Amino acid sequence: MAERPHRPMRVPSSHFEAYEGGIDPAVQLRIAHDSARALVHRVRATDDADVVERMVAYTDEHGLDTLAELWAQAGPRTLPGALWRLSLLRAMIRQDARGTALIYQRGSEVLAASAHVVVAGAEAPTGPDEILRLADEVLRGAFSGDFAVALERAAAFCRVSAAGAADLADDADAGLDDARAGAMTGRASRLAGSAEDFTACAALERRGTLD
Repeated sequence: MAERPHRPMRVPSSHFEAYEGGIDPAVQLRIAHDSARALVHRVRATDDADVVERMVAYTDEHGLDTLAELWAQAGPRTLPGALWRLSLLRAMIRQDARGTALIYQRGSEVLAASAHVVVAGAEAPTGPDEILRLADEVLRGAFSGDFAVALERAAAFCRVSAAGAADLADDADAGLDDARAGAMTGRASRLAGSAEDFTACAALERRGTLD
């Protein structure tokens, strides 16, 4: 089947977890929360696997623009904020699967004895194809199965990748490549912060208070 034309994701990886903007009006935040609840409940209530697949493909077809209008300004530890960041994480991976796989693979070596690698669930060794499959699996898990598990997998992925980026930053620093060292250090920091937010969201979801 030929691929359907779609608008490209126009969010560079450096913007992951660094979206900033003005404060949304209260009504827009209410719509963001209401729409997120309605979306998750509607998709999870159906037995039609095609509905889940359509949701996974949604960001490919429409880009992140539509989601951004409602969800991007929501707090990171809210339901719309979690959905936005899951979609943004997948976009980051799809935009640079090779680079993301390199960072993740390095992190999986650094954290070889950690449970985070197991929880993230990427195939090893992790190349571009494996990292793309992981991105789809995590987003798909948000609409089927256990939403908290999907959030925990996203958190684990971010922790492993943060460790990889930090290790690559050390390599660049040793090689006197200050620009790359700075970029990798910043990426590691953003990923580590995202891991904390996903973990917090997973805990809220398990308590039934993620909204």
